[in-house]
Amino acid sequence: MKEKLAIHGGSRAVPEGAIKKWPPISDLDRKMVLAALEGPTHTVGPNYTELEKEFAAWSGVKHALYCNSGTAALHMALVACQVGCGDEVIVPAYTWPSSATCCIHHNAIPVFVDIEWSTMNIDATKIEAAITPRTKAIIAVHLHGLSADLDAIMAVAKKHNLKVIEDCCQAHGLAYRGRKAGTIGHGAAFSCNQNKCLSSGEGGFFVSDDTELFERGKMLWYFGEHRRPESGTAHIAYGMGWMYRSTELDAAFTRAQLMRLDEHLAVLKANAEHLHKCLEGTPNLIRPVIPPGHGHNWYNYTIRFDMEAMGHAKDAAAFRDRLVKAMRAEGVDTGVWQGWPVPEMTAIAAKSAYGRGCPWSCTKSSVNYSLDQFPMAVKHCGWHTGMTMPLRNPNDKKVAELMAAGIRKALDNLDQVEKVA
Repeated sequence: MKEKLAIHGGSRAVPEGAIKKWPPISDLDRKMVLAALEGPTHTVGPNYTELEKEFAAWSGVKHALYCNSGTAALHMALVACQVGCGDEVIVPAYTWPSSATCCIHHNAIPVFVDIEWSTMNIDATKIEAAITPRTKAIIAVHLHGLSADLDAIMAVAKKHNLKVIEDCCQAHGLAYRGRKAGTIGHGAAFSCNQNKCLSSGEGGFFVSDDTELFERGKMLWYFGEHRRPESGTAHIAYGMGWMYRSTELDAAFTRAQLMRLDEHLAVLKANAEHLHKCLEGTPNLIRPVIPPGHGHNWYNYTIRFDMEAMGHAKDAAAFRDRLVKAMRAEGVDTGVWQGWPVPEMTAIAAKSAYGRGCPWSCTKSSVNYSLDQFPMAVKHCGWHTGMTMPLRNPNDKKVAELMAAGIRKALDNLDQVEKVA
């Protein structure tokens, strides 16, 4: 007997209050943040410098610089790789906009490559066709916590003398063929945004094993200077610089969370794998896949609906929205993470990020952003939904089971979904 969907007056699959908030705040968080508040400085202090050492050690890299966001870290990585005005950077057509806008921040031009349908990551087989004499770097995004095909990407980069920047903003603890994310490319960026696996509200890290490269990127962090503010030496700006520092209080919070990061990641992995198993055999559902050797930290559990099988290939996004609305009414904390390919973003599609057509017109770029080049990215945008918080610590496998029940309930009652306004 079919159940009545909650959106039409039935009982919820997930009880109110079942999902606990992220990140869990402990006495250690409170102790360290309050101590920083009472400390001698609220800019760069002992927590800030210790955090950089601790994150470098945890990540397995020589150098780590704490900053105010993953976007800032990406910008620093580009500058570290000597990407400049008019240079082209290859970016996946489906990612968070920061993976592309960081290029525009430095008057470089993002050139998009379609994604693989199976992994949602950049299709490495299509990168070479996008390379021109202007190409300087590739941004390899480990989307949703699944590693990109780094062997193939690094091989193309080596062949064409390009730099590879790993966008690890969603990839804390991820391993690719036994190596941690952020240690394989020439530089990498991590985020500590509220939603991230290492969460402290905002913040990020620029990391690299290459000392010379790291020093170049570091100049952007503090007004174009080589010196750190606590060094006490004179202000001498050697080039353009931004103000990308974070704060001592944020650093203290991040340090406390870093001490529990391995525990958080283990809980997330266990919950996601349990949800994955619970959803096996669900009709019209496409579960995420992990190619051999590719790690996954399950930052976001992203599913797709088989719109062709359900007869909604032509109105996929609209019907997906009905499904999501029905699932949310059941208490399933899911949503559309990014509803359009990045080349469709207004400032990029119009090629006018700074007005008057810059940076495209002022660098005489003729790059083409027509969406027909990115069929997998376009298709994915209308077929997917994902979740983060229900799988995070302190939630457990019982919460994962509730999520699965709510998803299955909607997909088992498509006739009722059709009536969702």
